[in-house]
Amino acid sequence: MTDAIPTDQIKDQAYDLECTNIHKNFGAVRAVDDVSFKIPKGSFFSILGPSGCGKTTLMRMIAGFEDPSSGDIQIKGKSVLNTPPNKRNVKMVFQHLALFPMMNVQENIAYGLRCIGTEKSEIERKVKDVLERIALPDVGSREIHQLSGGQKQRIAIARCMVMDPDVLLLDEPLGALDLKLREAMKIELKLLQHQFNTTFIYITHDQSEALVMSDHVAIMNEGRFEQIGRPEDLYHKPNTSFVAGFVGDSNRWAGKVSATDGDSFKVETDAGLSMISKRAVAGPFSAGQSVSIFVRPEFIKARKSALMTDTEKTANKNTLQGRVDSVLFNGANSRVLVRGPVGELIEADVVVTGGPDDLRAGDDVTLVWSAKQTMCFAA
Repeated sequence: MTDAIPTDQIKDQAYDLECTNIHKNFGAVRAVDDVSFKIPKGSFFSILGPSGCGKTTLMRMIAGFEDPSSGDIQIKGKSVLNTPPNKRNVKMVFQHLALFPMMNVQENIAYGLRCIGTEKSEIERKVKDVLERIALPDVGSREIHQLSGGQKQRIAIARCMVMDPDVLLLDEPLGALDLKLREAMKIELKLLQHQFNTTFIYITHDQSEALVMSDHVAIMNEGRFEQIGRPEDLYHKPNTSFVAGFVGDSNRWAGKVSATDGDSFKVETDAGLSMISKRAVAGPFSAGQSVSIFVRPEFIKARKSALMTDTEKTANKNTLQGRVDSVLFNGANSRVLVRGPVGELIEADVVVTGGPDDLRAGDDVTLVWSAKQTMCFAA
C-alpha cells in the first residue's frame, strides 16, 4: 500500500485532506482496509477502481455520511471525526447532480447561502461571480430543464463552489452523460478546478477520466490503495500486476522464468511462447519462478511479414508470427487482433492511412516489441 503522494511530487506542503489508517467494516466485510493518503492544497486527486472496491465508501467517510471503524480524517490539519456533514467545509457533487427542478439557476446556486443566512446583497454578488467563473453569466434566470447536460454539470459545481469549500467531492458526476459530452466535460472539469484552485477529489471507475484530469491518482482494489502517483507514472511504471492490468490496455501472459542473463530474463509462457523481459517489477526473479507478463498494444509493432526488415527484427528482442484476425477501426490509430502461433489473440495498435500497406484480416504479420517494454511481475 502507498501511504501518500511521494514528497518529490508535492509542490505545496499544505494538505487540504489527510486520511490515516482508515478502516471501515460492515459486519464481517471490510470495505476499506487501512487506507492512508495526503492531498496537497489545490490538487485534482482521483480515486480509481472497479465497482465495489470501496471508493464511494471512502468518499462518504470524508463527507461525514459514514464513520470510519478506525483511523483519522483531517481537513486543513484538523480532525473531523466527530464533526457532522453540515459542519465540515466539504461539498459533494453526485452523479445525478440533485439540482432542484422547482428553482431556477440563480435560486439553485443561492440555496446554500440562504440556508446559512447570508445577506441578500452578498448572495447576489457571489452568485454573479460564480456564474462568470463557470462561463455562464447569462443563465441565472433560466429553469433547470432549459439547460444542456454540460451546463447542468457546471451549475451543480457552482452551487458547491459558491460556499467556498475546502474540498469538493465528485462521485462519478459524468456517468449519466453521453460519450461525446463526457469527453468534453473532462476538459471542462479540469479547467474549472484550475479556475477555483480548490481541491477536487474525484471518484470514478473510468480510467480515461482519472488519467486526463488528475494531478495524482490512487488505484483502489478490494478496499486498499495499490498505488498513488501521477497518471503517467501509473501507466508507464505500475508497481503491481493489478495496476498494470487495470490502467490502460495490456496483453497478458502467465508463465515461468526459464533463464536469466544480467538484467534480462527469459520467460516460457503457459501457452508455449518464449519472451525476453528487462523490466522485472519488484524483481529480480529466479529460474522457475511463476510470473505474469504485460505488454501494452502501442508497444507492439505489427507489420506484414514480407515488409518487415532484418533491422526492425534485431532491434527488438521479442518476435512472433501471426495472422490478422480482425481490425478494430478507430480512425488513424486503430487496433489489430492478431492470432498468434499457439492460437491466442494479441492486440497491437497500428496507424491506418487508407493506403495499400494497411493491415487487413487474413494478412500474415510479424509482431515485434522491446524487452524493455515487457513488464514482468511475480505471479
